[in-house]
Amino acid sequence: MFENISIYEGVGIAIGAIALIAVIAALTSTFFTVEQRTTAIVQRLGKFVREAGPGLNIKVPFLDRVVGRINLRVQQLDVKIETKTEDNVFVQMVVAVQFFVLPEKVYDAFYRLDDARRQITSYVFDVVRAQVPKIKLDDVFEKKDDIADIVKAELSQVMEGFGYGILKALVTDIDPDPKVKQSMNEINAAQRMRVAATEKGEADRILKVKAAEGDAQSKALQGRGIADQRQAIVAGLRDSVDEFQRSVPGTTAKDVMNLVLMTQYFDTLKEIGGSSRSNTIMIPHSPGSLASLSEQIRNAMIEANQTTEGSRIRPDALVGTGNGD
Repeated sequence: MFENISIYEGVGIAIGAIALIAVIAALTSTFFTVEQRTTAIVQRLGKFVREAGPGLNIKVPFLDRVVGRINLRVQQLDVKIETKTEDNVFVQMVVAVQFFVLPEKVYDAFYRLDDARRQITSYVFDVVRAQVPKIKLDDVFEKKDDIADIVKAELSQVMEGFGYGILKALVTDIDPDPKVKQSMNEINAAQRMRVAATEKGEADRILKVKAAEGDAQSKALQGRGIADQRQAIVAGLRDSVDEFQRSVPGTTAKDVMNLVLMTQYFDTLKEIGGSSRSNTIMIPHSPGSLASLSEQIRNAMIEANQTTEGSRIRPDALVGTGNGD
């Protein structure tokens, strides 16, 4: 009898434990939570019932089931595409598509598409491979924004029917073949070297022109200075000769010139002898040669004076002489 009572107690305990487990399971199956910016899809026996928003939610235990959760935040999909340009250069492009589920079309986003990312990838491949072959490689880099706008327009039109919105499409990378990039760099370097050579040649030309102009101006000023110097020397000699003739009666201009030349001769020898590092080359001569030198200077001055006076004869005087008047 006591054994039967023990069996009954054991069965009762087991039934109580099972009931407790069933209650806990029912409570667990009844309540569920949904994260912020997320929508849960609830089905009852395989049929769509409702969309559950963020927070604590209740469903019929053992009948309702959360079959999926839709992320309403903006997501990004990087699509890597290999295509060729109009000039038959293959490039690797990366198009970043930023998309999100439209809150009012959660049902379409969950049930109409099995894999939204794969669908978006297919459309991006189709659009890019239809547009890039019409553009040359150099223009692809400049028109990447146009390509991105076309991708966004195409995707927005198609994906909206499936419950997805396209926020932005960005061409984030354009990578040609390494040999093509090297050749492009070499072309750019050659162009820059050509411009540099042109600029260098222009600079050399300007320097030579400026140097020639400066040399011409320098020689002109030097010649003017020499002329002014000689004019001053002649004027000084003339004044000295006149003063000497007035001071010493009976002297001639020749005597004065010989005296001046002799004085300058000895002054020159004095200057040369007073320098310990002179590089002057002395030609064999004697003080007596000054007479010949002064004679040559005097004759040159006389001939120059005669030439000047002959140029002052009037042409009508010459004509009159020819007629015997």
